[in-house]
Amino acid sequence: MASSRVVRLRSRKDGGAARTLRDGLVQIQEELQVSPDFPAVVQEAAARAADAPRLPDLDRTDLALVTIDPDSAMDLDQALHIERDGDGYVVHYAIADVAAFVAAGDPVDTEAHRRGETLYGADSKVPLHPKVLSEDAASLLPDQDRPALLWTIRVDEVGEGTDVVVERALVRSRAKLDYEGVQRQIDEGTAAESLMLLREVGELRLEREAARGGVSLPLPEQEVDLDGDTVRLEFREMLPVEKWNAQISLLTGFAAASLMVYARVGLLRTLPPADPRDVKRLHRTARALGIEWPAEVLYPDFIRALDPSRPAHAAMVVACTRLLRGSGYVAFDGEVPADPQHAALASEYAHVTAPLRRLGDRYAGEVCVALCAGEDVPGWVTEKLHDLPATLQESGRRANRYEGAVLDLVEAELLQHRVGQSFPGVVVERDEERRTRGVVTVQDPAVEARVSADRELPLGEDVTVTLVVADPSSRKVEFALEG
Repeated sequence: MASSRVVRLRSRKDGGAARTLRDGLVQIQEELQVSPDFPAVVQEAAARAADAPRLPDLDRTDLALVTIDPDSAMDLDQALHIERDGDGYVVHYAIADVAAFVAAGDPVDTEAHRRGETLYGADSKVPLHPKVLSEDAASLLPDQDRPALLWTIRVDEVGEGTDVVVERALVRSRAKLDYEGVQRQIDEGTAAESLMLLREVGELRLEREAARGGVSLPLPEQEVDLDGDTVRLEFREMLPVEKWNAQISLLTGFAAASLMVYARVGLLRTLPPADPRDVKRLHRTARALGIEWPAEVLYPDFIRALDPSRPAHAAMVVACTRLLRGSGYVAFDGEVPADPQHAALASEYAHVTAPLRRLGDRYAGEVCVALCAGEDVPGWVTEKLHDLPATLQESGRRANRYEGAVLDLVEAELLQHRVGQSFPGVVVERDEERRTRGVVTVQDPAVEARVSADRELPLGEDVTVTLVVADPSSRKVEFALEG
């Protein structure tokens, strides 16, 4: 039931909890008909491709690129290097070149279309491509020469992108860095210049996002910690370096969308404008929570002013997720859709930076490479282009179901021996029609779950709840309001 995603697992020692979790993950995979394993013909094709990639002529192994990811990640899609350019900057962003290994219609490609994207949950991963590619030959691992799509984006002194070129190049990452280590180096002032510039460019891009009217919700994420027979869940706030790094990915997605819209061919990520009725409803929610929302303040500015460490504001953040529903994809070749914008980003936008993990990124990247080279978009791209939105939409729904089921399993496993106990919490969501039902956030352990009462739930207020259900077999957790 929780709306926050499990971002990663820390497993200190194997034990009963880990085994129970793994058994539950197998059950979830069977229910959704997904598997981390690949048919033998796909594995064999991937192994052959890993041994014989199509290497580019351009050699840019001189660039001191680095990857920045969670420390356990091995499917490294992106490597970056930033340098000054007068008053502005040059951002080099290398993206794994999956098409150097995977040919249209081969077994790996066919299986990737069936899967759509990598599924994540706790210590489980259902990858889009076999690991011999996604975590080895095609991954931008350190000290390895790799084919990549190299984006070179010039950024001016206020953080606006001014020019972009993407081309196939051979690259070599210098280091595999993690968020915590990079944040520490930047805070201490010991980071390399490229990483210090990541902060500069990231902060400028955040300012441009605000000026543009874009918004992202500061939802807390949940982290699973396994230690033998003990399971813990913790809320984890995003580090500043994660936000700066995300802004480089967004910058690249904006540049890709600009290229494709200008050429009238491509694949965009979309989100419709917020429904005015939802905005009015959120104004009422803000009043109920005692949060001032002046009529002249637009919702992106209102959301940016929220402090999720305050209970009422945390409830408001969860309520605002209603505005970001309905995301999708649109493909076009010859006629740009009437309104292809991503409303939350306040711009046209394309996914191009994670081709190891998302099928559509490979196609959008190929379009951009062809456009920058002045060549026709490959036929294998245009042939599949209009089928991709439906494929990606379905894989996105499957990913949401998978991640939600895994988190429900972890929460039920964590709480199964505490039925009948009381917990302090905050009601963060209330059903508009059945106001006696909603969602409560419990801080210790860090759980979001259904809550019911025999009276109207007090939205955004501190409450005490009793755990009434915690069943790992059904993955159900439910609380009841006390008093």
